Amino acid sequence: MIQNFKNITFSLIIILIFVACGNKQRVKSVNLGNGEASWYGPGFHGKITANGEKYNMNDLTAAHPWLQFGSIVKVINLDNNLAVNVRINDRGPYHKNRVIDLSKAAAKKIKLIKTGVAQVKIELVGYQPVNFKALLLHYKNLININKKLK
Repeated sequence: MIQNFKNITFSLIIILIFVACGNKQRVKSVNLGNGEASWYGPGFHGKITANGEKYNMNDLTAAHPWLQFGSIVKVINLDNNLAVNVRINDRGPYHKNRVIDLSKAAAKKIKLIKTGVAQVKIELVGYQPVNFKALLLHYKNLININKKLK
């Protein structure tokens, strides 16, 4: 079982090397739809995100349920037409009516801090490769945790 886990992990790492070595790419803007956005900050600051990097509430990042890590999306607050570009580095939101969770810095840019939630439009505008070093560290930590559980 452990050997099988190691083989799968090694295969995933090799695939990630090829995916993460690309340059920042621009894509034609793709409308991903509208929905409710929220933000998260102090309680998660410094914790590890789903892509393996430390969450920094002062960076322009966001959590999305299914977009590829490294996706750059434009989030437009439909109440005031303010927009911000964020990089997807985490999974969420975990509230059933929300489509994206913004970092505190991103929420400030579109004046979402006071209200906590707002209706937004989301557009995919580009892609930036994942921080490969952080991702490897994340998977290494998962393997170590698995060993300790045995």
